[in-house]
Amino acid sequence: MADIKFSTIMRDGMWNNNVVFAQMLALCPLLAVTSTATNGLGMGLASMAVMVSASIVVSMFRDFITKEVRLPVFVLLIATIVTLVDMFMNAWMHQLHKVLGLFIPLIVTNCAILGRVESFASHQPLSRAVADGFFMGLGFTFALVTVGATREILGSGTLFANAPLLLGDHFSFMELTLIPGYDGFLLMILPPGAFIALGFLLAGKRLIDARRSRDEEDTAPADVVPAEGH
Repeated sequence: MADIKFSTIMRDGMWNNNVVFAQMLALCPLLAVTSTATNGLGMGLASMAVMVSASIVVSMFRDFITKEVRLPVFVLLIATIVTLVDMFMNAWMHQLHKVLGLFIPLIVTNCAILGRVESFASHQPLSRAVADGFFMGLGFTFALVTVGATREILGSGTLFANAPLLLGDHFSFMELTLIPGYDGFLLMILPPGAFIALGFLLAGKRLIDARRSRDEEDTAPADVVPAEGH
C-alpha cells in the first residue's frame, strides 16, 4: 500500500471517513453514553488511547504477524490494551469509570478499531499508523462530544456537566450553564434523544458535503475545447 499524505489522514479521520458520521460504526457506545458531553469526552479519549496504542503495536510488528493469524492476534492485542486502559481509568478516573461502566471493556468489540488496524496500520509505517490512529480517535471523540453536547444543551441547558467530578478538579473550567433557569427537554437526555440528535447531525453533515461538492464543481476550470482546424 502506497504511503498516504498526513493531510489526507487528518481529513479522513476528522470528517471524510469519520467513524460515526461517515462509517456509521461504534453506534452502541455513542447512543448509550452521550447523555452529556463529559461522558462523550471520556469515552472518546479512552477509545482514542486504544486506537493509537493498537496502531503503534500492529505497525511495529506487522512484518512478523502472518496473514493466517492476523485477526486473532489483532483482537488479542486490542483486548490487552483495553484492559490496561480500563484499569487506568478505574484507578485514576474512578467516577468516570463508574459512569461509563461496561462500555469501556466493550471497546474491544469496536469494529472501527479492528478495521483500521487491519486495513491501515498493518500496511503502513509507524508514523502514518500513529497519525491514523490519532485522527480516527479524535474524529470519534468529536462525534461523541458533539452528540453529547447537543443532547445536554437541549436536555438540561448545561455543557460538560459534572466535568470536575468525573475528570478531576483541573477540568472545572469546562462546566458551563448555558441557559439559566431552563427546565430542560427530558426527551433529549433519554435514549430516543440520542437517535434524534444523531439523525440531525448526520443530515447536517450530508448538507455540508453536498454544498462543498457544488462549490468545488463551480470553481473547477471548464474544459477547454480545442479549435477546429481549417
